[in-house]
Amino acid sequence: MSDASVSGSEWTGRTGKSWAHEWQRTDRSFGPLTERLVAEATKASFEHALDIGCGAGEVSVRLAQTSPSSHVSGVDISEELLDVAKERAADLGNATFELADASQWQPAGKARPDLVVSRHGVMFFDDPVAAFTHLSQQVARDARLVFSCFRERSDNLWARELSSVLDASPASADPRAPGPFAFGERDYVAGILERAGWESLQFHAIDYGMVAGEGSDALEDATSYFMRIGPAARAISEMGGEERDRAISRLRAMLGANRKGDRIELPASCWIVSATLAR
Repeated sequence: MSDASVSGSEWTGRTGKSWAHEWQRTDRSFGPLTERLVAEATKASFEHALDIGCGAGEVSVRLAQTSPSSHVSGVDISEELLDVAKERAADLGNATFELADASQWQPAGKARPDLVVSRHGVMFFDDPVAAFTHLSQQVARDARLVFSCFRERSDNLWARELSSVLDASPASADPRAPGPFAFGERDYVAGILERAGWESLQFHAIDYGMVAGEGSDALEDATSYFMRIGPAARAISEMGGEERDRAISRLRAMLGANRKGDRIELPASCWIVSATLAR
């Protein structure tokens, strides 16, 4: 549930702080997807993994725990999120975190990653071909790439319903502009990776229920979460008076319509993409 219009500078400020504060509910929302992503990433052993856009560190921590003899480097541009990641990995000697833009990142020393992984962290590159080309030059010759990203906006009911709730345009002028749905088109993503030097591409379509709220008051849990981060939080924060009240009422109604028992789950559709380095 990434913010569609977040700039790099904002991740270092207010938005980064909000996502850092909400890391537990964000990890919960990605739960089933994270399981599939980590399973795909660990199909083969690795010595050094690079986690792009590691955020609060869940994938980095999972990889470090799964392979204690390997090293995991998490990079992100938000100091606030990295502070959370470092705290979560405090007892892990094989996980480190660095404030860096992955499109410019370089390994320290001679050790080069043989696994590049990312959970929804690669759709925001200004120049994705240049970014993936740069990464291909920093990794080991036998490196694997595994990442997740949303499929097209039209495939994601949660995004369509949020747009309806906020009475907002459902899509930007350029669906391939940096943002949560920039990598929705399979052929477009394949072209980027192939031009950047990656091959043996595989795309796995994943559909899952994105948990927005749970427990005895799942509706309040979900509403407060969407009021903190994501496109609804941004839009509603700019409203006032009756307009704001109406938007919150519509948000609650939409979330309530997606209740399943003691959970509120929004249908999400993603890709898990894997590739190897072309040498």
